[in-house]
Amino acid sequence: MERTAAQQTAFILNEALPYIQRYTGKTIVVKYGGNAMVDEQLKQSFARNIALMKQVGIHPVVVHGGGPQIGRLLTQLGKESRFIQGMRVTDSETMDVVEMVLGAQVNKSIVSLLNQVGARAVGLTGKDASLIRSRALQLSRDNANDEDSLDLGQVGEVDSVDAGILETLKSGGFTPVIAPVGVGANGESYNINADLVASAIASVLRAEKLLLLTDTAGILDASGTLLTGLDPDRIQGLINEGTIHGGMLPKVDCAMQALRSGVNTATIIDGRVENAVLLELFTDTGVGTQITSQAQ
Repeated sequence: MERTAAQQTAFILNEALPYIQRYTGKTIVVKYGGNAMVDEQLKQSFARNIALMKQVGIHPVVVHGGGPQIGRLLTQLGKESRFIQGMRVTDSETMDVVEMVLGAQVNKSIVSLLNQVGARAVGLTGKDASLIRSRALQLSRDNANDEDSLDLGQVGEVDSVDAGILETLKSGGFTPVIAPVGVGANGESYNINADLVASAIASVLRAEKLLLLTDTAGILDASGTLLTGLDPDRIQGLINEGTIHGGMLPKVDCAMQALRSGVNTATIIDGRVENAVLLELFTDTGVGTQITSQAQ
């Protein structure tokens, strides 16, 4: 290595040191989805990022989505996907596909990828040991177009999370990789939004940080400039003025729920950027919009 390159490497390591010291021994929940789950180069960098976190003593927990993969298989099976307010209507047949895609195909591929780089990953769905107790998600009539559209089928919301299972895995040095399928009171399965699951898990574990990987740069102002260092008051102002709208609203809501439950920071990061997780955790600039529980 040439001296200039070596000096640059040393600079980067020195920049990372205070962040490594800050996060060592802490739990960080990462919601993994979007293009980072599809692009091969991004998948490899994500796996290495998680493995490096483990190596420096951080406890990552990965929650993944899989909506596009579910949609593709349903199309192959000749079954039409129907959405209400961005949520997939999930009848029993669709639920079978959801469980197969999330719990088997997607989850196991992520686990395999992480284990190849030494992250000691263990795959779970929310049904395993009743990790995620859930109930049917109810839409209000004010937000529905008609009475029939209130029924989302087996779409759920988190009722409770068994932190003991995750703490046991953490104490054993394992990285949980969780598919967002919950179990109801009578053993029925529920399809749950992965952001909601990640937020709930971060909350029950009192995680230091929640990272939500997206296919956007983060929260942008009216001129398209990336915003960061936001607090709850500023977030509410951006919602009121319409800057935060559409698909960003539920992600911000998940972040805010986690902050209200004791998580210190939540960051919406651009999963299209290679090594996005490390850039957010270990550099001064980060790569997204960080939201803190209190005003800075």
